[in-house]
Amino acid sequence: MSEYEPVDITPPELWPSALAHDVPHWAEAAPTPNDVHDWPQRQAAALVAFTLDARGWPVNPKGPTGRTGRNLGKWGENAAADPIVVAGTGQERQVLLITRDDIGVEAIPGGMLDPGETALAALVRELGEETGIDLAGHRPVILGQDLVDDHRNSDQAWVASTSALYRLPATVPAIAGDDAADATWWPFGTLDQLDSAITDAGRTLYTAHRPLLHRALAHLADAEGHGGSR
Repeated sequence: MSEYEPVDITPPELWPSALAHDVPHWAEAAPTPNDVHDWPQRQAAALVAFTLDARGWPVNPKGPTGRTGRNLGKWGENAAADPIVVAGTGQERQVLLITRDDIGVEAIPGGMLDPGETALAALVRELGEETGIDLAGHRPVILGQDLVDDHRNSDQAWVASTSALYRLPATVPAIAGDDAADATWWPFGTLDQLDSAITDAGRTLYTAHRPLLHRALAHLADAEGHGGSR
């Protein structure tokens, strides 16, 4: 068997030499996991349980990724919030997605929790920042807390998200902001319908969010009294 040789994906701004002079506002200062001193607290607060290896470094719960280092704000779990906003019912349903300005794909609006922020607060804040929609007065259905197959994940740093469903009777105006290049309502009767609409528009659905959208559809099918989410 060939020896495991993951690729280091740490960007220059997170190299130890760079962190010694300037720490990006979105990142912690620790150049390696050895410089993190609150692992018990992070493990206790994690959305998805994780362990530490013999070096005391965090281990991605999903297993080897082929990538090492850190291209996220924190070592270990990086907690995110993903609000899935759906308007209408049945085959007339629509879902609100943004075009991410970093990788140019259609995705659920959302992002990382700020220090000390709750998931519910982050859901509202991220939605407002990226689409201009304020749902602070709405109570969402929490669909799950899961690992997300984010393109920045590594063996030592990864994303876990609280996904929540917001239901509206009809669409409301959305204006892209923050790190969203666009905000669009898409047909959401089924995942196939969503795929077709996005493909026909010459765009691509973010693969990592497909399981979250599928779960939302399954919940909606149960709530509306009929099955099938494809």
